[in-house]
Amino acid sequence: MTKLIAHIVFVFGLAASSVAAGERTITLAVKNMYCADCPFIVKKSLLGVSGVAKAEVSLRDKTAITFDDAKTNINALTAATTNAGYPSAPKRLSAVQ
Repeated sequence: MTKLIAHIVFVFGLAASSVAAGERTITLAVKNMYCADCPFIVKKSLLGVSGVAKAEVSLRDKTAITFDDAKTNINALTAATTNAGYPSAPKRLSAVQ
């Protein structure tokens, strides 16, 4: 329950902090990645989301994605990986400089 509340607060904080649209980098924790092919599948699913400029995927359960928040959102990114069989959740978001 505490984890759910923390996630909700995090998401609302992200929504409030993204007043100006632009390129952002998010780190997603990705589950179910066990082999060398998994990162390729996750990367392909993320690059299929409109607004994703690049995706870097690691077997160490981290995915760094640069995206345009005027064209897509975090929910679309996590849905893309989940639909590919790799559930994910946000870990970190920052503006690209």
